[in-house]
Amino acid sequence: MSNNPLNAYKIIEQTTISGRETEARVLNKAAQKLKNCQDTWKTDSRGNPDSTTEAKLDEALNFNQRLWSIFQAELSKHENPLPVNLKQDLLRLSAFIDKRIFEVLAYPARDNLAILIKINQNIAAGLNDSAQDLTAQFPEPTLMPQQAAL
Repeated sequence: MSNNPLNAYKIIEQTTISGRETEARVLNKAAQKLKNCQDTWKTDSRGNPDSTTEAKLDEALNFNQRLWSIFQAELSKHENPLPVNLKQDLLRLSAFIDKRIFEVLAYPARDNLAILIKINQNIAAGLNDSAQDLTAQFPEPTLMPQQAAL
């Protein structure tokens, strides 16, 4: 590995931004899976979700639960660099999401998906904004030809 500070900067920038962007993309994917269930929700003659809706719902809720479990594990790590208050708030939010997922599994209702969709979309938007803020704060440096070869 080189001792060039420019290379170190680029590595940190790529890791930080791509991590946030990846998290935002996955949250948006989770929201989209739930939204797809909500938009195509069909019920059987007894008012319960039909088999297609139930399969989509199980997949979407399972995806969301796995995603938020990963967030919980990462937020619980001692070496996580986020401020303690933010970690605690996100862990409380993830507990709410877990509770809502179990409620929807037990009592499936189209309208109960709205809050999960909104939370995923809002967190993703915040992650995208912070990634854009970092890019604005630390724009890609213009390299001179001799620096580009380093």
